[in-house]
Amino acid sequence: MKNIYFLSDAHLGSWGIPHPRTQERRLVRFLDSIKDKASAIYLLGDMFDFWYEYKYVVPRGCTRFLGKLSELTDRGVEVHYFTGNHDIWAYDYLERECGVILHKQPLTTELYGKIFFLAHGDGLGDPSKVFKLLRWVFHNRLCQVGFSAIHPRWALWLGNKWARHSYLKHKDTGVPPYMGPEKEYLVRYTRQYMQNHPNIDYYIYGHRHIELDLQLTKKARVMILGDWIDQFSYAVYDGEHMFMEEYIEGESQP
Repeated sequence: MKNIYFLSDAHLGSWGIPHPRTQERRLVRFLDSIKDKASAIYLLGDMFDFWYEYKYVVPRGCTRFLGKLSELTDRGVEVHYFTGNHDIWAYDYLERECGVILHKQPLTTELYGKIFFLAHGDGLGDPSKVFKLLRWVFHNRLCQVGFSAIHPRWALWLGNKWARHSYLKHKDTGVPPYMGPEKEYLVRYTRQYMQNHPNIDYYIYGHRHIELDLQLTKKARVMILGDWIDQFSYAVYDGEHMFMEEYIEGESQP
């Protein structure tokens, strides 16, 4: 039985990350290290800092990562890609060219006999009115058509500049640490959701850039995956056990 891996929030291509090529290569080396151990890999959003597909144009860069995804799917590894709030605008390129399975909504699925609820996490219980407004604008089809009318030379520049501003803002203030089960909005959302979905065993999210592994009930467990900017963290399910790991180059991986 092969492992199933979960990771999120690499923000590849960010103008705010000091050594983006080094970061991308580290992620690619990790994916290469698990290619013979993985039956499936779930990428839970924001793997790119900004990703926008025109009909005939996609963003430049990240070719090592895209090539590794293609290699994995060619080998028969299922790669599931969830859109986050930085890569909402993925349409069919990743599916057609890289062979990934694209998810634009949360997914409930059975894996080795356990039920998983998988989502990036943006928009799930976040009380911020500003974030809700931005999320509506970004998902609005009319706004997307309007943005597509801008020449890629300027549209992609604007998108990367916005993403860099978002990254630097959080870098200056720091990612809010875990706020406890009563205030952490993804935990609150999960508690509410599980009332009508008692069959779910694992809730797994990205988005928050914190590592969290919390047993909510005897059955239900919630995990937040951290990121691939500073923490290089991921979760592994081997069919019996679910655990969090951090990728340290040179060490053997589970």
